[in-house]
Amino acid sequence: MSVKIAPSVLSCDFANIQRDVEMINNSAADYFHIDIMDGVFVPNISFGFPVMKAISKHATKPLDVHLMIQNPDQYIEQFKDAGAEILTVHYEACPHLHRTIQAIKDAGMKAGVALNPHTYVDLLEDVIEELDLALIMSVNPGFGGQKFIKNSIWKVEQLHNLIQKRGSHALIEVDGGVNGDNAKSLIKAGADMLVAGSYVFNSESPTETIEALKRT
Repeated sequence: MSVKIAPSVLSCDFANIQRDVEMINNSAADYFHIDIMDGVFVPNISFGFPVMKAISKHATKPLDVHLMIQNPDQYIEQFKDAGAEILTVHYEACPHLHRTIQAIKDAGMKAGVALNPHTYVDLLEDVIEELDLALIMSVNPGFGGQKFIKNSIWKVEQLHNLIQKRGSHALIEVDGGVNGDNAKSLIKAGADMLVAGSYVFNSESPTETIEALKRT
């Protein structure tokens, strides 16, 4: 199975967002990765429901929505209504994580949990069998274009081992600083999905860059 690619819309040209949505539609990408930031959990603010709904209207591929926000539980239904197929919350933002995961599934979405760079993989052991996706942050969340944290490759391997040990079907996604130099190591360690933002949108040919990542 080839790796799945989810270009991060956070890195697109917001003045030409429909053009970039069409580019992803016509590329080898598998998902749209949508980062939602509240300026509280992370020191940045991204787009909200109106922009997400506009993307969903034109997108022909599923929306992989990554919530970098406090109190995600109160918005679960709204994200479903805005078009999310996968909804990923942060371990660090959910004091009642199992309940949050169940609420996401009850709303009809696939449930994911993200880990910040400093958060231990084994903290997911009690919920890994409930997850559809586990996301390793390979940069500190909040901004695009950051340098990849090399220890993330080891964390992916740890997560892969945990998934195998517990018989989980969760996919492993990696987000932050992913490029042609580290993609092969991440896939070898067990990554199933790669989020790529700046690497795709700052390249001369984003569609060719996506295809090259798919062939890694």
